[in-house]
Amino acid sequence: MVPGGSAGAILTVMHTILVVLAVLAVGMMVVAGIAAVTTGWMPPPARRRVLRPKLWGYAQLMGAVGAVLWLFLGAFRGRLGPWPIIGWCLFMGSLGVQTLARRPGRTPAGTPDHPSPTHPAA
Repeated sequence: MVPGGSAGAILTVMHTILVVLAVLAVGMMVVAGIAAVTTGWMPPPARRRVLRPKLWGYAQLMGAVGAVLWLFLGAFRGRLGPWPIIGWCLFMGSLGVQTLARRPGRTPAGTPDHPSPTHPAA
């Protein structure tokens, strides 16, 4: 027993703190994702590495949805059904999409880097 309180009360407080921290983390993911998709703004730690901010923003939003499904329908409830597993897969997939956002995209034919086969560069 814990002096001055019960173990159940302490666990309830810890659970509440974890939920609040999870909501803040997912909220920051959503804000960063929306900012990247709409304006191309990137958080300072990611600016040098990410070449396609819009794709990175979509990956952030995808990860936020996955995190919500995993945490609030699975981990915090103590049960594992299909939605938390889908959320986990969605979150892991978003990490792969973020990796793709660090690579340069395709350059359309006809640009100086890739001349068109029908219109060769002069």
